[in-house]
Amino acid sequence: MTSLQKTTQKNDFSQGSIIKNILNLALPMTLAQLINVLYNIVDRIYIGRIPENATMALTGLGLCLPIISMVIAFANLFGMGGAPLCSIQRGKGNQEEAEAIMGNSFMMMVLCGLLLTVLGLIAKRPLLYLFGASDATIPYADSYITIYLLGSTFVMIGLGMNSFINSQGFGTIGMLTVLLGAVTNIILDPIFIFILGLGVQGAAWATIISQFLSALWIIRFLTGNQAILKLRKKAFRLNRKRVLDITALGLSGFTMSITNSLAQIMYNASLSRYGGDLYVGIMTVINSVREVISLPVTGVTHSAQPVMGFNYGAGEYKRVKQAAIFMSVTAITYTVIVWLLVHSFPGFFIRIFNHEGDLLKAGIPAMQIYYFGFFMMSLQFAGQSVFVALGKSKNAVFFSIFRKVVIVIPLILILPGLMGLGTNGILMAEPISNFIGGAACFGTMLVTVWPELSQKDRGK
Repeated sequence: MTSLQKTTQKNDFSQGSIIKNILNLALPMTLAQLINVLYNIVDRIYIGRIPENATMALTGLGLCLPIISMVIAFANLFGMGGAPLCSIQRGKGNQEEAEAIMGNSFMMMVLCGLLLTVLGLIAKRPLLYLFGASDATIPYADSYITIYLLGSTFVMIGLGMNSFINSQGFGTIGMLTVLLGAVTNIILDPIFIFILGLGVQGAAWATIISQFLSALWIIRFLTGNQAILKLRKKAFRLNRKRVLDITALGLSGFTMSITNSLAQIMYNASLSRYGGDLYVGIMTVINSVREVISLPVTGVTHSAQPVMGFNYGAGEYKRVKQAAIFMSVTAITYTVIVWLLVHSFPGFFIRIFNHEGDLLKAGIPAMQIYYFGFFMMSLQFAGQSVFVALGKSKNAVFFSIFRKVVIVIPLILILPGLMGLGTNGILMAEPISNFIGGAACFGTMLVTVWPELSQKDRGK
């Protein structure tokens, strides 16, 4: 038996313990996501400690988050769209089609990355003002996003193509991919920001150099002998149906990122109107905390996707249900615990990013409002992960739109003026959407997918 055959056999998710299969991916994937978040989190931590105008600089970075989310959205479109399809085809034993899906996804990431760079550089300044920038914060936001956009293609490959490494069962390699970039970023940040005196521009340069190294590492691995599915030139030729299938399934992750971006735009613009630059800075901290505390639940739900997809393709429907149950229970338990911690000790989390008195004073009650009932968000993650893993893109897309566009954005517009709620009303939009959206998504999954899996399992 060759080494590749042994690896393929080892990464057969239809064999062995379902929990072990998920955890073997979840542990390195969660650590990898934690490291990946450090790209932007470390930037904010360092920027929040600049000797002069730290809050203004931190707010400037926060204003860039919607644009960064848009870049990530396109990485998710082709990464989270292609990787589950690869898992399903690999479960069916169709290696050639799995590689063709990966090759088409890669080409779409490169093309979209180049297009986003051009369009972003043209439209960045009016967009930043639209997102809530003031004359005081626009210099910081503009300086950061200009350099970040130059590395859009590296970001796309670094985030999107790592999904194809994880979907093959190489969770540790996926972790090392982002570890390489994050360590580079952590080393370069203080050098560029403080020693060279580049400020927010230094943070941006450190980020894109780090993402370049991650992208290079990914390409080298996927073209090497260790990968089960290889990135081959013949697979780069785009096929219309294949691209449409990838895009259709990826619309869930894409829509989630885009709707998050739209909601963030509304949050920043409304908070700027009702609370000024201070509350835009508070939202930057809130988002930074959310990125960190959400990691374990996204790690478990995302790592369960290739396991569920593989078993679905292999006709092992009982194992699909077992994976969904384990994923859901783990996600709910974790989010209940972390919600209690954030609600009880909000000041601890805020001080990680900023120590200034005004931000801390206003930020503590803001954190408690925004994160109320955070555990309901785990139901949204779990339900959508099942839909994505089984190729049910329409359901996943609908619930992404439903929570943010149908619930959050209207509430941001309505609640501030209702009974003089102001900034508190804006912050209340998130917990309300978590309760309604999370329950609707998970409930629909139980009503539609569960009976289907049971029926197919009985009919085997």
